[in-house]
Amino acid sequence: MSTIRVSRTHFPVTALGPGRRLGVWVQGCPLACAGCMSLDTWDPGAGVEMAVADLLEVWREAVVAGAEGITVSGGEPLAQPEPLRSFLAGVDRTRSGLEPVPDIMLYTGYEWNELDDTQRETASLADVLVTGRFEAARPTGLIWRGSANQRMVPQTDLGRRRYAAYLDHAPEHAPLQVRPDHTGIWVIGTPHRGTLPRLERELRRQGLGPEAVTWRPAPPPQA
Repeated sequence: MSTIRVSRTHFPVTALGPGRRLGVWVQGCPLACAGCMSLDTWDPGAGVEMAVADLLEVWREAVVAGAEGITVSGGEPLAQPEPLRSFLAGVDRTRSGLEPVPDIMLYTGYEWNELDDTQRETASLADVLVTGRFEAARPTGLIWRGSANQRMVPQTDLGRRRYAAYLDHAPEHAPLQVRPDHTGIWVIGTPHRGTLPRLERELRRQGLGPEAVTWRPAPPPQA
């Protein structure tokens, strides 16, 4: 049985792509971009091992609830290219007969020319692909991108129709969601530079200072 290691899933996501979407964050990232807001997704041994069939059931439930698309991020999704390919192919099969057709958005820190054949085959299943490592020194206001080097590339007719208006769109405020769960409070989206430190300062001002944050390495344990 094919399995994929996942950090979390969430529905509805409204800050990573158009409409109400299922968000899937895979676990494990070998790229380790400085300034990443999701250090908790780096460890390939953390998260939860899920059968691809079970993850597809999560997608089907989201579709029934009105999902207009799916966004896969991480972690580095293409660090698990074979199970991800099985999952995205399954998502694609479920789209037959749906109207409007849900789109597939995939984030990767790799550039296209860095991918091997298996990774390219997997990436090609996405309607729109966001490529490039996060570079903290190159901020951007472009929607759904974390730094100016990252490119949003529509790959299908559906992707070109649905994302044409967003390729150069720079909203005044980056779309964000804040959600609590059993691990704490987490932020969905690609915040503008300085947003997360301001959030942390405001929480501390309100007497709600977090014990740890995912955008900064945890301090070493006290001896």
